[in-house]
Amino acid sequence: MIRETEVDGVQTLLAPKGGPVVAGLTFRVGRADETLATAGITHLLEHLALHNVGLGDYHYNGSTGSVVTNFHLQGSEDDVVKHLIAVCDALADLPLARLETEKGILRTEAASRKVGAIESMPLWRYGAQGHGLVSYEELGLPRLTADDVREWAATWFTRQNAVLWLTADQVPAGLRLNLPEGTRRPVPQPSSTLPTTPAYFTEHVNGVVFDAVVRRRSAASVFSAVLEREMYRSLRQEGGYSYTANTSYDPRGDEFATITAYADALPDKQDAVLGAFVDVLAKLQVGRFEQADLDSVRSQAEEVLRHDESDAARLPAAAMNALVGQPNLTAAEILDEVRAVTIDDLQAVATEATGSGLLLVPHGLTAEWAGFTPAPTFSTAAVDGLRYQPRSGGAVRLVVGAEGVSLIDADHALTVRYAECAIALAWPDGGRQLIGLDGISVRVEPTVFPLKPDQLARIDTSVPRANLIRMPAREQAAIPQPKPRTPAPPSRGSKAGLIVLIVLASIVGMMAALGAAVILVADPANNPEDAGLRDPSSFTLLGILVLVTASFVLWAVHVARMRKIT
Repeated sequence: MIRETEVDGVQTLLAPKGGPVVAGLTFRVGRADETLATAGITHLLEHLALHNVGLGDYHYNGSTGSVVTNFHLQGSEDDVVKHLIAVCDALADLPLARLETEKGILRTEAASRKVGAIESMPLWRYGAQGHGLVSYEELGLPRLTADDVREWAATWFTRQNAVLWLTADQVPAGLRLNLPEGTRRPVPQPSSTLPTTPAYFTEHVNGVVFDAVVRRRSAASVFSAVLEREMYRSLRQEGGYSYTANTSYDPRGDEFATITAYADALPDKQDAVLGAFVDVLAKLQVGRFEQADLDSVRSQAEEVLRHDESDAARLPAAAMNALVGQPNLTAAEILDEVRAVTIDDLQAVATEATGSGLLLVPHGLTAEWAGFTPAPTFSTAAVDGLRYQPRSGGAVRLVVGAEGVSLIDADHALTVRYAECAIALAWPDGGRQLIGLDGISVRVEPTVFPLKPDQLARIDTSVPRANLIRMPAREQAAIPQPKPRTPAPPSRGSKAGLIVLIVLASIVGMMAALGAAVILVADPANNPEDAGLRDPSSFTLLGILVLVTASFVLWAVHVARMRKIT
């Protein structure tokens, strides 16, 4: 059983187990509490707090999640005392001389991190704020100052906003947690960029991902496990389409949880995997569950929860529950709930999951046939303002207005309004990237569009000042360049126009020849004996006809060359 006590005003959870002590100090702060313009500040602070710990004979680390940050270690009781005191002391007096060094380490860490298809799901569901920030790089690192980090520590890393947990039956002697006073921080309210669900979007991925937001309860956790068994049987064992077919159940920090399901696919099997995936969801939604699957999940839960050290294994989750205000059930209570789950309960979860579902399908496929609505990929309107044509030509226009910026063509618009701009990245070469709270992004590149410096300055002064990030200089190869103009292929209309020009030139030429013949035959001045009687106006008319004919011919030839018509 998990026992509760306190250390220096910090809520503390204890559950013994054999072997070295495992301990953690968990704070109610994570990526979802940041903004896109400060993204990375919690992770940066975690690194700074662990720097002074140095090399130890025990294992320790830190982790920054969506709503909690955890400092954890495994070692002796003396190791636990020494480590946690050092972490708390560092939080009170951060080694800010290492600020830029740790930023570089975080960038290196990000460069080596593998990003999969699942990572993009929060962005499409929540946008560039709150829970959606885990899909983004830590874009705020360049602008973070020592004062920013110091204030973040004082606000979030306090004794009231922390929970200590230990795999021990008592607190080690001498443990002190030197944390400042503060308040318990609520979990941020979730945002949404989906006008309707179920929805889908496409990316260049070799697989299918489905995620759903459901009410947090034991039936939902059991459903996730049953869904995995059904997917494995259908997509791998029977269909032979996928190698990996799995699910996860992750509490969001409020009264809801996210169920995520993934199945990989080779390019030639993507269509089959999508079809089989949708069939599995449809089968479960109408209640066609295998009783053997439910029985197996129950048996696995009993095996885990009846284990002598199951309470110790649940300590990190229990700490999170305490921080977000969710109840912590005993192992016996959880087991009773799992045993009470019925097929009808699983069908209710399946219906709830399908209703809130978001589906990622490989590029080139759709899911409208399965009842999923395309997720928004464009803005509903453009701003009014000055319009710029690309230097290389084309149908796209950049609009810079008093309310924001847009990229538009004949059918679509991408718009970021200044008041809803989550971040504006500014490079020394003049490039700008504005990302809206809804995740829509607009690139403003003076190398592509002929913007004057005053228009760039207008953008910089219009976005929220705290959200303007001055970026380091880009490599020359990273600066977009206008594409060279290429003559448009001739259309039927352009060919017809050339034919008309040539016909007109021929008619005028015939008129000139006919006029010349008339002059030569009819003008009495053509008789050598009457040379003094020549009419100058005849030659004037002839010259005009020749010039007009030559003009038409030269024009037609010039246009034909431009159109590459021979």
